[in-house]
Amino acid sequence: MIHFICGDLEETGADYVVLNNQGIGYLIYTPTSVLDELPAIGKLVKMYTYMYVREDQLALYGFLSRDDLQIFKLLIGVSGIGPKGALGILSTISPNQFRFAVMAGDSKTISKAPGIGPKTAQKLIIELKDKLKLEDMFEDATESSQETAGINPSAEKETMMALVALGYSESEAFKALKSISITPDMDSEKILKLALKQMLII
Repeated sequence: MIHFICGDLEETGADYVVLNNQGIGYLIYTPTSVLDELPAIGKLVKMYTYMYVREDQLALYGFLSRDDLQIFKLLIGVSGIGPKGALGILSTISPNQFRFAVMAGDSKTISKAPGIGPKTAQKLIIELKDKLKLEDMFEDATESSQETAGINPSAEKETMMALVALGYSESEAFKALKSISITPDMDSEKILKLALKQMLII
């Protein structure tokens, strides 16, 4: 299996890119959201790929991050969701938005993707809720902002675990933490107090 391809960006289309690697042009299908993040034609691009093999089809699907690829694999593992449907979802919402929608049971957000109706969205939630890790959702959603602001991510993790221990659902805890302003000088106790106040509003 081809894990990733590094090559010069040769061409882009509505739902694909062509990477030139040592004179070989690889046509790679990708979410439309990825196209906005690509560099100029001729620049080097690294894409994490998945080779989809069927009797009547052989295709490469590519993503700029391992996280996108991981969600893609989970999506096509659900009965009734093919590569096109998975790309449609990832073109509409980010991996973290998808994780949060699944954890929160938000079928409305998922069904915004083309070709995904309410029933299919609900099916995705049921089948993937136990396969998606809260830690991945939490860390990916806050990592960059924490690094920039100097916030200690362990304090937020401790608060998350405390809220769950108090009986709140993981999605409720995550939503509360995302709703409050956290500064670098805050410890988990202070964050917990703010989160609990936010719970009363939610």
